[in-house]
Amino acid sequence: MKIKETVRDELANVLADKLNKQFKDGKVAYFLDGATESPSSIKDWVSTGSSMLDLVISNRPNGGLPVGRITEVTGLEASGKSLLAAHTLANTQKRGGVAVYIDTESAVSHDFLEAIGVDLNKMLYIPLDTIEDIFSAIEHIIDTIRSSDKDRLVTIVVDSVAAASTKVEMQTDFDKDGYATTKAIVISKAMRKITNLISRENICLLFTNQLRQKMGVMFGDPWTTSGGKALAFHSSVRLRLKNLGQIKQKVSGQDQTIGIKTKCQVVKNRMGPPMRHADFDIYFDSGIDDVGSILKVLKNYKLVKSGGAWYTLKMDGEEDIKFQAKDFEEVLNRDGMREYLYGLICDKLIMKYKEKPDYTIGENVEYENEIEE
Repeated sequence: MKIKETVRDELANVLADKLNKQFKDGKVAYFLDGATESPSSIKDWVSTGSSMLDLVISNRPNGGLPVGRITEVTGLEASGKSLLAAHTLANTQKRGGVAVYIDTESAVSHDFLEAIGVDLNKMLYIPLDTIEDIFSAIEHIIDTIRSSDKDRLVTIVVDSVAAASTKVEMQTDFDKDGYATTKAIVISKAMRKITNLISRENICLLFTNQLRQKMGVMFGDPWTTSGGKALAFHSSVRLRLKNLGQIKQKVSGQDQTIGIKTKCQVVKNRMGPPMRHADFDIYFDSGIDDVGSILKVLKNYKLVKSGGAWYTLKMDGEEDIKFQAKDFEEVLNRDGMREYLYGLICDKLIMKYKEKPDYTIGENVEYENEIEE
């Protein structure tokens, strides 16, 4: 029996044509060879404010959070969830995009948003109470924006899922029980509807959520999130933030806390390898310290040598550069230096997928089917 290599391709083309003609609403059958864009293609990325975290998530240079997908940011209190979301909005605005902030906690700080680069005059702020209103607002926002501009970058932040209630709970007394699963049911229904809309209209949707501790867990992960498992399943990227400690500085002879050390672990990732992490410092007056996180990665991969308070950067064919941590931003801003160091880090951090062996079936390959009776 002779099998030609082109038989499968021709059959797939015929099948794709028939399916696309059957569904008159639009194209439904695609080939993922890159020749044409499919709904699963990532067309754009939004930076998180940390270039190292962007690399860990997207596994590519100049990446970040995927546009057209859902991202969930989880963590305990005071771990930097709202700050990371705000940085995403600020970077969206820097690229001329639309930033939407849906607030369920009513605890947003105007001064802090401005400090990390958010333009409050252009950011749409929507305070809502219930899950039903949140997803209804998301649908209306997408329909309104895409009816006037189909290509503009749009980032929607929901902060947070844990603080949102349901309409049933809002109409019930505090001492009444039996509504614990209502929130999970509503979110599950909404996610099935909203996921394809986000992908089709290229919207970056980010949810923040609180970690809750499971009771009586002796083994495995002791943490879970509010609102059921639907959000975790539908999210393409899930980040978990952890507060590693305080950053203190002497002010008038007294130690004052000026920031926190943060670890962000990618617990789920459909863009690249999961279970990797990025460490960065968060300062209360300026947000994420991207420069400091770059220096940490350079030190961890021994791309710079450290001795005491001094660092040494070896340059090929040029004089070595010596600097202190406080002067690293100045070194980074030299001509071509940021690109050079970023390239070194990319070579270390980006995972390269193994090439598959060639299983191409030749035209003259014969197969013998032996049937034992």
